Amino acid sequence: MTLASRGLDSRPVNDAIRVYVIDDTDHVRRMLTTMLSVDGFEVVGGASDGTTALAEMATHDPHVVVVDYKMPSLDGLATARKIKAQRPEQHVIIYSAFLEPELEEQAADIGVAVCVGKIEGISSLEHEIRRLVR
Repeated sequence: MTLASRGLDSRPVNDAIRVYVIDDTDHVRRMLTTMLSVDGFEVVGGASDGTTALAEMATHDPHVVVVDYKMPSLDGLATARKIKAQRPEQHVIIYSAFLEPELEEQAADIGVAVCVGKIEGISSLEHEIRRLVR
């Protein structure tokens, strides 16, 4: 079955959109990984911190990186800035419960594609991931 036959995307499931998830809260990272996988995305990796993610980026080569904002030591903005420095064309989404206009402005200045509020839910996140890769 293709994603198109499910009305979601034109690429076949075996050519799924590759996503890397960064969130310091284990159960949130596992939930995102599970939900994205169930909905046809290929979650190629995940990390609890930006430093680990940066070390794994080239190996996993995701289409989109989803990163939480509030994380210890290296927050989502700092992580996104470093990702964009290493991989300027990388699509990055900040996925956070703490969205404010100032955060969204700083994220845009770094080159983050979009900020999605966790309160908006997984369907909003999935919509933005698909939009970026199309």
